[in-house]
Amino acid sequence: MILADKITEERKKNGWSQEELADKLGVSRQAVSKWESAGAVPDLQRIIQLSELFSVSTDYLLKDEMEVEASSDMMKGINEDMTLRKVSMEEANEFLDMKRKGAPSIANAVSVCIISPALLIFLSGMAESGVAKMTEGMAAGVGMIFLFVMVALAVFTFITYGIRESRMEHFEKENFETAYGVTGMVKEKRRDYEGTFARGISFGVVFCILAALPLIIAGTMGASDFVCCSLVGLLLLMVASGVNMMIRVGMIKSSYDTLLQEGEFSAEEKLAKKKSEPFAGAYWCLVTAIYLGWSFWTMNWSATWIVWPVAGVLFAALSAIFRIKK
Repeated sequence: MILADKITEERKKNGWSQEELADKLGVSRQAVSKWESAGAVPDLQRIIQLSELFSVSTDYLLKDEMEVEASSDMMKGINEDMTLRKVSMEEANEFLDMKRKGAPSIANAVSVCIISPALLIFLSGMAESGVAKMTEGMAAGVGMIFLFVMVALAVFTFITYGIRESRMEHFEKENFETAYGVTGMVKEKRRDYEGTFARGISFGVVFCILAALPLIIAGTMGASDFVCCSLVGLLLLMVASGVNMMIRVGMIKSSYDTLLQEGEFSAEEKLAKKKSEPFAGAYWCLVTAIYLGWSFWTMNWSATWIVWPVAGVLFAALSAIFRIKK
């Protein structure tokens, strides 16, 4: 195998286009194209840079008789199929447009799930305090109907969006190569969106932090159970608003990272996700079962929501441990 073939092979192993490799080396795309077509040979400095980028030795690059080196076990798994899908400019724009249009739907569906127990809590507080003439059973019945209807609507949204997105799920799960100009276009759009993303995340986090403030104040002032139940509803509404903001901007930001194959969508991360998918599926099914079981057993929906943030933090920790071991 000659140097030109080795450069081509190692570039594809890493999931880079010729333009992306050129950016990393500080040369033009035409220079990389000439190297790969054997029309030119990179100088010694570029050979050293290539060996560092590809995690291979300079001997491997320069000596034609050496067999292919595997830079790591992970890269072996990534490159089982050396034929990379080519993503055109039209496909890239279609993917970005799909994410941009789908972000509000998913964000709203998650918010609906968060506020779904609000009416149940509010009516239960009214029934227990005698503010309204209704039995606790009636309050629970109406509240549960509302909860299930809201969750059903959210699930319907998740399923329909998932079906629409399935034809492009390979962007997030597989390695690919972008056509000329796609990387530059996506980088420019991501750069223009950074301010919106930062504001959305900041406001979302602030809303979630401040959500508990009214309830804490009411508790310290000895407010009635009805007032506290009402404020729990306000807490859920504020948390839902904050999460909504973060999901909207997060989905759009992640669409740019997906096409650039950076961050959690890099070749290494995709392989790690593929290996951890069985664990993640079982984990979140178990968390959902615990949440529903605890909530229906105690009927204390105002407290059981804590399962989700705790589960999220624990999942992040377990995922980090899993990746370190791998």
